[in-house]
Order: sequence, then C-alpha cells, then structure tokens
Amino acid sequence: MSDDGRGTQRTEARQEISRAQETPSWFDDDAGPVVRPYAMTRGRTTSPGQHRLDLIAVVIAEAWASDAREADQTLSPEHVDIVELCRDTPQSVAELAAELDLPIGVVRVLIGDLVDDELVHVTRPVPPAELPDESILRDVINGLRAL
Repeated sequence: MSDDGRGTQRTEARQEISRAQETPSWFDDDAGPVVRPYAMTRGRTTSPGQHRLDLIAVVIAEAWASDAREADQTLSPEHVDIVELCRDTPQSVAELAAELDLPIGVVRVLIGDLVDDELVHVTRPVPPAELPDESILRDVINGLRAL
C-alpha cells in the first residue's frame, strides 16, 4: 500500500473537526452568557393581562417593591432591573428598553408581568382624542373674562 499523503490529510482533517466541535469558534468569553429575547419572555409576545403599553407610558415601582428580588424568587434579572430602575425615578417604556438594551416587545412583556405581580404600575398618557378642544378652552376663558 502506498501512502500518497491522503491518509495523513484525512487524519488531520478529522483532528481539526474534533477540535472545532470541542471549542465553538463563535463563543467569546468576554461576551458573557447569550440569552435570546424569546427566552426572557418564555416565548410569549404579550403579557397575561394584555396591558396596552405605549412607548411613552410611564412605569412606576410600587413602594412595597423596594426589594423585588427577595419578594419574589421567580423574577428574572431583567424583571428586577426594571423595578430597580423605576424605584427612584419613573421611567417610560422606551427609556427602559434603551437602558436595558432590550427590544421594546420584550420590555412590554416583562412590564406586563410586573404589573400582574403588582410590583409596578403604569400611567398612560391621555389620548389626544380625550384632550379638551382648544376652542372650548377659549370659550371658557372668554366667558370668565365677561364676568
């Protein structure tokens, strides 16, 4: 049997494949653990209460939610981060998403969970359709001046 180098090449190729399988080249120790957004929400795209959360809705931590991690051991780190961010200063949904570097959809689901657990409450902006018309306000001012 003559060895023309093919056997050596095959062995080297097998060793290279084996090394590649042992240490994935896409993993970066500095990056830390990678968690997909759908894993944070357990595959959900909405919260159980179907809370409508606009980007400018303001999230406020409840007073008794000061130590959310101890209050509920089932909370994810992201849930706890939201409560902590809203503890001192109320935050909008958009601000929370930016601060946590998470997609808006994920943040909405997480906030919905916290509302259901009564750890935060949400104040929504008044829809433009419900705001008083400017002409009505002018009529009231003019009526008051006439008195």
